[in-house]
Amino acid sequence: MTLTFNPDKYKELLTAYLPKLIKSEAENEKALGIVEDLMHRERTPEEDELYKLLITLIEKFEQEYYQPNQQNNPVSMLLFILEESERSRDDLVAIFGTKDLVDNILNGQKKINIEQARKLGEFFHVESSLFRE
Repeated sequence: MTLTFNPDKYKELLTAYLPKLIKSEAENEKALGIVEDLMHRERTPEEDELYKLLITLIEKFEQEYYQPNQQNNPVSMLLFILEESERSRDDLVAIFGTKDLVDNILNGQKKINIEQARKLGEFFHVESSLFRE
């Protein structure tokens, strides 16, 4: 059975959480708490959409607040999401094909290509752009 997206349920979630651009450390912590809660359970399609939205808002805030004028670091993002999702490097072999390639990417010796970024996005349920420079 395929779950379908229910706009009314999504509207209820948006009303309950009121996601918006994050402008302070406190707002970021609140959003991180919600993401943490959503990360560790089976999400409905509506919750998954909220999850993706919050991750995008958090990433935007953290890039501007913690790393102004620095480029996106896909490997750092991958390591962060890997840790937060309680996954291991071994889980990445299914995406990259070999343990050696996983090690080379995580050590910065190889870059994540567009197709790998797409697969990572699907695997972690986040925007693939997080894994691209």
